[in-house]
Amino acid sequence: MNILIKNGRLIDPKSQIDAVHDIAIAGQRIVAIDPNPDEFKADRTIDASGLAVIPGLVDLSVRLREPGYEHRDTLETELMAALSGGVTRLVLPPDTDPTLDEPALVEMLKHRARALNQTYVYPLGAMTEALEGEQLTEMSELTRAGCIAFSHANRPLPALSTLKQCMQYAQSFGYSLWLRPHERSLTGNGVAASGEVASRLGLSGIPVQSETIALHALFELQRSVGVRLHLCRISSAQGVELVRQAKAEGLPVTCDVSVNHVHLTDVDIGFFDSNYRLDPPLRGKRDRDAIIQGLLDGTIDAICSDHMPLDDEDKLVPFAEAQPGASGVELLFSLVYKWAKDNSIPLLDALTKVTSGPVSILQQAAPAFSSCGQLSVGSPADLALVDLEEYWTVNRDSLLSQSVHTPFINYQVPGRVKLTIVSGRVMWEKAE
Repeated sequence: MNILIKNGRLIDPKSQIDAVHDIAIAGQRIVAIDPNPDEFKADRTIDASGLAVIPGLVDLSVRLREPGYEHRDTLETELMAALSGGVTRLVLPPDTDPTLDEPALVEMLKHRARALNQTYVYPLGAMTEALEGEQLTEMSELTRAGCIAFSHANRPLPALSTLKQCMQYAQSFGYSLWLRPHERSLTGNGVAASGEVASRLGLSGIPVQSETIALHALFELQRSVGVRLHLCRISSAQGVELVRQAKAEGLPVTCDVSVNHVHLTDVDIGFFDSNYRLDPPLRGKRDRDAIIQGLLDGTIDAICSDHMPLDDEDKLVPFAEAQPGASGVELLFSLVYKWAKDNSIPLLDALTKVTSGPVSILQQAAPAFSSCGQLSVGSPADLALVDLEEYWTVNRDSLLSQSVHTPFINYQVPGRVKLTIVSGRVMWEKAE
């Protein structure tokens, strides 16, 4: 199908364009910007007057609860939630049930995602069997099955000897490791960031050293082995500074941050609100300010939703007993836009962290990865139409995910996605 999008404000961080243009789509790709009407015949014309046209968002961490939790959420519902937020490509961590540690499981997941034909799903393979930190998986077989990189999800990192073996294996084949730095002996049973708030509430704390000591260990091993690392969900000022130093040293490292940590601090926990029980935990204002500065100066490469759909039984319990995590994939654009507005950051720059930034990370992990995350002639026709002037309230009625547990419940947020196109096909359109 040929689609013509007219009069939209094209915002493309990759090409640094922020202006009104028409876009012509033929098949799965963008074929022209401001096409000649005599040469392009559209099957459907979309009037985008008053709307922004942005690249489809790329989310580096979205749990879909399948396989293993189909009774709670399904691929179909969560992928539709992603589309409603303008997310066209997403990365799935390996901590499913069963774990993505066998090629057959990865192939089954890829087949299910292709059959639904909604968004692109890129699975991460487990570094160790069942994520237990002992026996290494067959990374080469998992890669052939469709894994783009390897991770230990939110599980504690393996013993240093096992971690070094993983790095050596990955380096031998040119694979990337996606790791969340936290030292198990310091994390313990903590549920909130160590500090004044945790002490006042009587909650067991997770010290910042859990992150920083793990980072020191990872960088030291990386210097020895040379493997490419992507650090997931950096949460502290000290962590951001260590990543900054590693990059200045020339180590092959990238990192991301959860959108929750861009906006929130441990003070927001309030009176034991379990929606703020996250992993990693929310830290102080100094840490949040350092994260924002890291985003601005390029230390942090991407923002992700860290989407984790959870049931009432997981969240409507005392804070310390609640499961960590929150829904967020359909809020990603609005929260990034809110961050940009609150900090007087041009939307063109802010969008980099959810479009071309994560695409660059994925291309480093898998060199054959397509040149998505941009709106240029020849690129995949993944895009979203957004009303930047509309504010909407986050509540049960406005969310498509089967989980509505988010720290932003009842927030009013800016920017509403009106239509999402994936590979040249309109996959979601907001009903008027």
